[in-house]
Amino acid sequence: MSDTDGLPVPRRHWVMICILMGVVLSSLDSAIANIALPTIARELGASDAGTVWVVNGYQLASAVCLLPIAALGEIFGIKRVYALGMAVFTVASLGCALSPSLSALVGARLLQGVGGACMSALGPALIREIYPRRILGGGFALIALAVAMSGALGPTIAALILSVARWPWLFLVNLPVCLVALPLFLMLMPTSRRHMRPFDISGAVLSAVALGLVVIGVDTAGSGRTGVALGQIGVGLACFAWLVWQQSRRAAPLLPLDLMRIPLFALSVLTSICSYSAQILAYVSLPFLFQIVMHRSQIATGLLVTPWPLMVAVAAPVAGRLTGRYPAAILGSIGLAVLTVGLLLLVVLPAAPADWDVAWRMGICGVGFGFFQTPNNTTLMTTGPVNRSGAASGMIAVARTMGWSFGSALVALIFGIWGSSGTVVCLELGAGFAAAGALASSARLFSHRSSGVA
Repeated sequence: MSDTDGLPVPRRHWVMICILMGVVLSSLDSAIANIALPTIARELGASDAGTVWVVNGYQLASAVCLLPIAALGEIFGIKRVYALGMAVFTVASLGCALSPSLSALVGARLLQGVGGACMSALGPALIREIYPRRILGGGFALIALAVAMSGALGPTIAALILSVARWPWLFLVNLPVCLVALPLFLMLMPTSRRHMRPFDISGAVLSAVALGLVVIGVDTAGSGRTGVALGQIGVGLACFAWLVWQQSRRAAPLLPLDLMRIPLFALSVLTSICSYSAQILAYVSLPFLFQIVMHRSQIATGLLVTPWPLMVAVAAPVAGRLTGRYPAAILGSIGLAVLTVGLLLLVVLPAAPADWDVAWRMGICGVGFGFFQTPNNTTLMTTGPVNRSGAASGMIAVARTMGWSFGSALVALIFGIWGSSGTVVCLELGAGFAAAGALASSARLFSHRSSGVA
């Protein structure tokens, strides 16, 4: 299969539906468990602190597996590893539902995180395989749409399930979707190319330690132990520096330094890290503003946040259609400039804002973020050679994880200094990151272009 021809219609559409099912499930399962934590703690007789690992375990397992899974996808074939991930996710979902204790549930969630990492790390590489290059942006727009809608509807879906059933059904609902999507995917998706080479075990361990310590450090910061958190994050970053040094000596590195030497690719990764840092600075800090300062309920807070992902869902397909006609550097810069404006508008909210005053500002942020995301991911996936699609796909997920982790750590640090009034500082800093991302995006216009997408 040529990497520019893609799959014929309607076969492409059916494969895309299977991929979207995986993306939606992995996105939902990273969020819906939050809603059920109090119920799970009560029914399993566990402490609140211990129950948090139902969420943290999934996120940690997913983060530490991203780079190794991307490498395994290139070695054994993207299709095989993605399908294995969906199978693991299915079995782990059943394990979650049947867990008799908190330790069993956390173990199943760790396994589920590995399966989710396979789908999130390799989904973009599958898009490159099944879509013609001229409409590749449309495929990435559908992924962005699915993720945004999962984020917007996840808490509502979880609340609806819990209103009529016990918490195990949050995981059981995955089974019919997976049992339909997995056989269909295996039947319709062509076998991916394999690029045989030794698997870098030492690099995989080092990358897992580096990303794992950063994620654990962010969680520690959220519990108020700022000094310990900074130590964990610092050691994680030191391990990452060691990983970079080690990988610079590899011909086909687990950490794709060969791709990072391409200015267009490196600037796109930097743009992603800046934008996701800006997003999480707002996402984590705004609920404190809404509930503590504006005295809104948890339900009202959820509704106030919703315009952001909803407008991402609206803007992403528009950006996808424009990606083939205009340079991604320009589209990304426009999107992040709009995000900067939206965050600054949230900074200058009136003292007692109406819900509408908040909603339209959140909507502007969503438009800006959605306008950046699709062109940027398209650039990341098309800049390097096709035999490095797995590595490029993995770097999309790694950049997102690094941005979210860095932003979350900053929120914890800021709230540790300023208390509940730190939201304004977080929004100002988020606007700074968005502006930096816009500058990095515009710099791609002047970088060496190794592909037709800029």
